[in-house]
Amino acid sequence: MAQEKYNVLFVCTGNSARSIIAEAVLGRWGRGKFNAFSAGSEPKGEVHPLALWVLEANNYLVDSYSSKSIDEFIGEGAPRIDFVFTVCDHAAEQCPIFPGQPMTAHWGMPDPAAVEGLEIEQKTAFQQTFMALDRRISIFVNLPFASLDKLRLQARLDEIGDMEHAADADSASGQAT
Repeated sequence: MAQEKYNVLFVCTGNSARSIIAEAVLGRWGRGKFNAFSAGSEPKGEVHPLALWVLEANNYLVDSYSSKSIDEFIGEGAPRIDFVFTVCDHAAEQCPIFPGQPMTAHWGMPDPAAVEGLEIEQKTAFQQTFMALDRRISIFVNLPFASLDKLRLQARLDEIGDMEHAADADSASGQAT
């Protein structure tokens, strides 16, 4: 799969937390090699405030993120998509077929927006989601794309999705931070 720049779409149901965080992280890790996008099968229409908080806390600019429909990435005028990663269970079930047959993988993880309780517990859930996505995406962008055939690349994408999704993602991947 040797090519100059890849387009990657992260899909979640609401496109308000996990997929937005993933879009931001890939935008940083993959600068020059990847274009990052996110969308939702049932977009909330706004980004969750704690998703913006965790991005800002990790030195990301947050002005350009918005909750969008997956429809923007299908049909005429849509960018060619090379990879589609679903980051929640519902999106995996509702994901449409994309033109060009992009590589897909399910990188599901719990929804930090569903965490109830004290603000510190909610912020911790968002930070854990950020850390897990940061780890997965850093592994993804460092894959040897030029030397992997499609089957081996798919296996690697699936392995990344099978990583632990909580704060212990580092130990699950066998890599130190």
